[in-house]
Amino acid sequence: MTQLPPALAEDAAAPALSTARPEEWFQLLKPRVMSLVVFTALTGLFAAPGDPRLFEGLIAVLCIAVGAGAAGALNMALEGETDALMRRTRGRPVASGKVRSADALTFGVILSLFSVTLLGMNSNWMAAGLLALTIVYYAGLYTLVLKRRTPQNIVIGGAAGAFPPVIGWAAATGDAPLQAWWLFLIIFLWTPPHSWALALYSTGDYARAGIPMMPVARGAQSTRLQILLYSLALVVAAVVPALHPLGGTEPLGGTGYLAVSIGGGALFLLLAVRLWRSRAGDAPDKAEAVGREAALYDVRAEAKPARNLFAFSILYLSALFAALLIEHLPASVVECPSCV
Repeated sequence: MTQLPPALAEDAAAPALSTARPEEWFQLLKPRVMSLVVFTALTGLFAAPGDPRLFEGLIAVLCIAVGAGAAGALNMALEGETDALMRRTRGRPVASGKVRSADALTFGVILSLFSVTLLGMNSNWMAAGLLALTIVYYAGLYTLVLKRRTPQNIVIGGAAGAFPPVIGWAAATGDAPLQAWWLFLIIFLWTPPHSWALALYSTGDYARAGIPMMPVARGAQSTRLQILLYSLALVVAAVVPALHPLGGTEPLGGTGYLAVSIGGGALFLLLAVRLWRSRAGDAPDKAEAVGREAALYDVRAEAKPARNLFAFSILYLSALFAALLIEHLPASVVECPSCV
């Protein structure tokens, strides 16, 4: 039987006050995920028509970041026992026993209420409602319902990570038109190839934890094919904002964005095809004994195509939104003194 960390097995006997350090509370917010959330929300904020005032815009992005962190804390509070079984997540604060699950849950609820309320007061209640929906969707629907029940967990649940640009757009305008939802679609289509590439060389982790990720439930060959199909849909969807107004007066992306979407998309597809033709995930990963962080990237030769796509997918999405953000920054900030 797997022995659970003290904070999970003996919460009732723990001291009334938490002894966790500040950095351990910060890790509850999933700062790596939060950084991507901030980036995509900021892009949605500045890509929206008009010139958002800088101070109000920064407060809105802060609220979205705190809301994303709150969802991460709630996820860790609810997933502590499962995280403790996986080498990729066993060092998380609740799983390792550094923060009690009840404390993480309280922390997440407080941050959720704070971020949603402040966003509503600072921007508008449509943006606040979308942020509240994102938190409930991730912590409730994905964590409690989908994750252990269907291999489509990351497809349906991935919508939670796709909301930030829509929330940023709504914070700036009080509206969420098709252009904003197209940014949602790009992240939504990006999530399965990104997550399943990681799952292909972490199958043992998910199997031990009882999570039916696609490689566990449907096998590596089926997963590699689905990664390729989602990748095709993704690169097509990513080009559209530079070619079609999508209900706006002109295309959302310019020539810089078009170049990034075509060039990055071509490389993304190349890596997806290499992964499809590989044997990644066919055999158990022998890196089980490697340290948590090292095992994320140091994989056996057969799994390297999956590792390469996983790593590049982060760069690809970041480059897409960076290009879009840069194209909209001059008109929104540099040429608008009143925004400051």
